[in-house]
Amino acid sequence: MLSVGWKNPTTAREFSRGIIEHGGATNHVSEAMILEQASLADTDFLVYTGNFCGYCRALKNLLDSKGLSYTEHNFDQAPPEMRIAVVQATGHRTVPVVFDLRDEQPLFIGGFDETKRYLK
Repeated sequence: MLSVGWKNPTTAREFSRGIIEHGGATNHVSEAMILEQASLADTDFLVYTGNFCGYCRALKNLLDSKGLSYTEHNFDQAPPEMRIAVVQATGHRTVPVVFDLRDEQPLFIGGFDETKRYLK
C-alpha cells in the first residue's frame, strides 16, 4: 500500500514513501483518494483550488505559461470530505495544493510559492 511521507514540510515531498506519523488509518483513506484522483488524471499536475483564490489563478497561469497540463479539483465545488482528506494526507491547509504527476509516483509539491520554485 502506498502512503505519504514528508522529508521537510517546506520542500517538495515524495508522496509514496513512509507514513505520516499523525493520522493513522484515516490518512490511508485520504491518501487512497488522492492516489485514485492522480491515477485518473491524464495530466502533468493534479491541483486542488478554491474560488476567489489569487494564488490558484497564478498557479494555473504559471502552468499554462510552461505548457504543463493539469487536472483541477475545486474545493468550493466538491464535498467537504475532499478538502478534509487532502489536509489529512498533506498537512497543507491552504489552496492551491499541487502534485506533480509526471513521474511514476505522484510528488506533493505544496502551494504556489513551492511550485514556482520547483519549476525553475
